[in-house]
Amino acid sequence: MKTFIKISLAFIILISLNGCKDFLEEDLKTELAPTNTFTGTYGFEVGSAGLYALTRSEYNTYGEGGAYIHNGACPYEALQAATDIVDVINSDASLMPFANLTLTPSQQFVTTYWNWAYHLISSANEILVYADQNTNWDAPTDKARFQAEARFFRAYAYRTLVYLYGDVPYVETILYDFQLNFTRTPKAEVLEHIVADLQFAAEHLPENPDQVKDGKLTKWAAYHLLSEMYLLQGEYQLAEQAALAVINSGRYELMKNRFGAKQNTAGDVFSDLFIENNQNRQSSGNRESIWVLQFEFNTVGGGTNSDDWTRRAWNPKYQDVLGFVLADTLGGRGLAQIVPMKWWVGTQGTNATGNVAGIFDATDIRNSNYNIKRNWYYNNVNEASLYGKKATITEQTWFTTKSLFPAVTKFFYGRAENLSLTGSYKDRMKFRLAETYLLLAEAYLGQNNPAKAAEAVNVIRARAGASLIDAGAMTMDFLLDERIRELVGEESRRFTLVRTKKLVDRVRMYNNAIKGKIQDYHALWPIPQVIIDANRDAEFPQNPGYGQ
Repeated sequence: MKTFIKISLAFIILISLNGCKDFLEEDLKTELAPTNTFTGTYGFEVGSAGLYALTRSEYNTYGEGGAYIHNGACPYEALQAATDIVDVINSDASLMPFANLTLTPSQQFVTTYWNWAYHLISSANEILVYADQNTNWDAPTDKARFQAEARFFRAYAYRTLVYLYGDVPYVETILYDFQLNFTRTPKAEVLEHIVADLQFAAEHLPENPDQVKDGKLTKWAAYHLLSEMYLLQGEYQLAEQAALAVINSGRYELMKNRFGAKQNTAGDVFSDLFIENNQNRQSSGNRESIWVLQFEFNTVGGGTNSDDWTRRAWNPKYQDVLGFVLADTLGGRGLAQIVPMKWWVGTQGTNATGNVAGIFDATDIRNSNYNIKRNWYYNNVNEASLYGKKATITEQTWFTTKSLFPAVTKFFYGRAENLSLTGSYKDRMKFRLAETYLLLAEAYLGQNNPAKAAEAVNVIRARAGASLIDAGAMTMDFLLDERIRELVGEESRRFTLVRTKKLVDRVRMYNNAIKGKIQDYHALWPIPQVIIDANRDAEFPQNPGYGQ
């Protein structure tokens, strides 16, 4: 797959700009024109690889290399801000409107997420149209396979759109004519299309994850996402069935023993999941990963400094403290765009104010120092009076200078040859089996079956060494806490809270900065103003609360 990426990116730019059919009288002559590319299996492999590249660009920041979508700092953090897990303090200007609930229809990421999703949709639609026309395939299953990939990615893009904007235009083919009269398709109808796409993908994508290349989709990724989309529809029994299809497939299992690149060094099985090169099934034996985005270092089709700044966002600015120097073992250079809230991470082992226990059991390995780093030791050998001593986390270092605080280590990444680098080249587990169990628990709660929900959650807690719970403790709030313990930073927290209809309640409970400001309408972002302005031939209403 990766050998096609560079060609595919150029190809996607072309097809994304493919507008009015009559704009030019002459046919496209470039070798990357769809009519020249989509003439056989190899051409569709090129187009398919482009879909994976576009999907990864969801995490793009500044416009280096393929990072042409967002061209700003940390768009992913906009989906963590204004929730119940992080404070955003004196951060990048592109994030503050989201954190403060002052975002407008002209805010940068409001527009770029919209553009990213429709880039992906238009590229998927192009493949679907030409796959229907093509008759030259290497294998009789090729057509359905490429259509399944395209429909998965189209569903994935619409997932983002309905979470962020609600009703959005649904487009399922190439739009040759320039249009100024789009209308907003009701969210419920878009969800029906998403489900149909994922059902097709689940039927036609490969079944055996041991027989696909790293990062390539299987039917189980479609079932995982299908479970989530059924939850968003309120179809809880169907969500249960989709999650169980993955769990009972025999293809995946929670990792319960040390594995991978550093299994013989200090750590635990949970920290092993996030060690570089441990994400892919083929290379590390990780049988928990269902779908992994490929960002490898120094690899054709891999990452650039602008691909994924998650590490920088979560990592403290320890390098600003006298006695510290940048180190790959400390995660590289951090920016602390977001900092964890006390209520869930706790203040134990720090000198921060309050005596906050946090939400972890004492035996929960997800709270070990291998996974949440609370012990920071001065590492600058040129500061002899400090070297080797423990640095103190205080209220000031946590929330003012953002230089030291309990840090989530799953995003640590650094390279000795470039300690000040911006991005992360570590592959990213997009779906893993632990979340499938948590989706299953959510489905059971939706069916008013807390006992079965507790049973699903206990599979996760047992692996973590946490105490098991019973039906009496199994509430939606407990499940949302469990998703923090297991998935903090991996999930788009905004999506989870919107889906469970708990965004406003949880923000009012835990986010002191905006608890008096958040309203029901904040569950959606505004429609980008440029979209409304351009759609002059039909009414295109703005979301409530954001004006017109």
